[in-house]
Amino acid sequence: MERHRLRLGLLAFTQLIVALDYNIVYVALPDVGRALGFGSSSVQWVVSAYAVGLGGLLLFGGRAVDRLGARRMFMIGLALYAVSSLAGGLAPDAGTLVAARAVQGAGGAMLSPATLTLIYRSFAEGPERNRALGAWGMAGSAGLAAGSLLGGVLTNYLGWEWVFFVNVPLALGSAALAPRVLPADPARTPGPFDVPGALLATAGSALLVFGLASGPDAGWFSIRSAGAFAAGAVLLALLVLVETRTRDPLIPLRLVRGRSLSTTMVVIAIFQGTLGGGYFILTTYLQPVLGYSSLEAGLTFLPLTLVCMIAALKATPALLGRWGIRTTLALSMAGTGAGIAALVAGTTSGGGFWTLLPGSVIWGLFGGIGFVTLFASAGAGVAPQEQGVASGLASTAKEVGGAMGLAVLVAIATSSAQPLEGLHAAGWTAAAVTVAGGLVALVLKPARTLSRPEKSIELEGAVQ
Repeated sequence: MERHRLRLGLLAFTQLIVALDYNIVYVALPDVGRALGFGSSSVQWVVSAYAVGLGGLLLFGGRAVDRLGARRMFMIGLALYAVSSLAGGLAPDAGTLVAARAVQGAGGAMLSPATLTLIYRSFAEGPERNRALGAWGMAGSAGLAAGSLLGGVLTNYLGWEWVFFVNVPLALGSAALAPRVLPADPARTPGPFDVPGALLATAGSALLVFGLASGPDAGWFSIRSAGAFAAGAVLLALLVLVETRTRDPLIPLRLVRGRSLSTTMVVIAIFQGTLGGGYFILTTYLQPVLGYSSLEAGLTFLPLTLVCMIAALKATPALLGRWGIRTTLALSMAGTGAGIAALVAGTTSGGGFWTLLPGSVIWGLFGGIGFVTLFASAGAGVAPQEQGVASGLASTAKEVGGAMGLAVLVAIATSSAQPLEGLHAAGWTAAAVTVAGGLVALVLKPARTLSRPEKSIELEGAVQ
């Protein structure tokens, strides 16, 4: 039991590191843009470059976890995270920082499916796994909260470089603990690795995310944006064809054809798309529009992330046990959309912390429940030897959705000559799309039975 707690503690702390980096960068974006010469739309590449590296390699990373071992990939991911964070903090120009962020995304592509696989394999599906995912989600929310505040403090007093430097000791320390806390990897699965599938998945996903991220900066019909998007779509279509003819495919297509995982992928893409876009809108409102300092902006994010943390740890396991995944996910998505709408209503020319507080609380409550529920759904009913690729598929949908949402909402937000009008249009769009995601969640099966050698477990939408 003690070893299980230490294991969960390390896995949750790793999620805290990833979430800390996600939010800490948003708060520092205005300072990074001024220091390194980014334009108003190109500064999103500090976020999007990470998404390209992560989204491009997640499918490969997920299968590598299954074939090469979750602990091994966990440590490799942390090492890449530490080295790229150091390079990012030392970056002398915009290009170097963007490249460092892409490498950091590659590290995340190893780390994310490894972390989720270790949770799925260490904790039995049902209440035990729900509690573990709740702690994992709570740590992620704590990282968002710490990122909001720490990003403001570091940027204000030490400079934007420190929002990257702070990751280095955290990642290296976690990598050093891994061999002592995490279980040894099983023997490697014999047989050839699906190299054609890996190349097509990596190139196709990376081009797709790159095309989406390039739209606001280069123009949606430019070769860089539309060309990359089209090329990525063609390569992913070719990937599907190749995988149908491969004996041991990178992506077992039966997983994608199943209603549970495919629906989860759609909903998680919507969730992450509006989350990333919402954070960009809120940061833009607080700093360029209201003139908040990075520290004041960070403090304004705190209610959102603190409520999200409490909801993930306390509310989600109980709701999953009572309502199951389908109902919990549908209601949490609808509630998240309502929270975004309330937040947008508070972004007035004379607004500030107090006008944003109601929306922050509602968004944080339902967003925390939704995030954990999505990943409970992604791992439900999946065989242990395929947990890595299942988490890789879910995480890929998350990153592609995040890149698409950020690109579209940035385009909407910057389309108006009046900044506040553009932010409102983007915010209302995000709220409506999130509510629609709740309707998509109703496609999940209402009940499902999983058979195990020891016992059968009745599940509603995957969990009961």
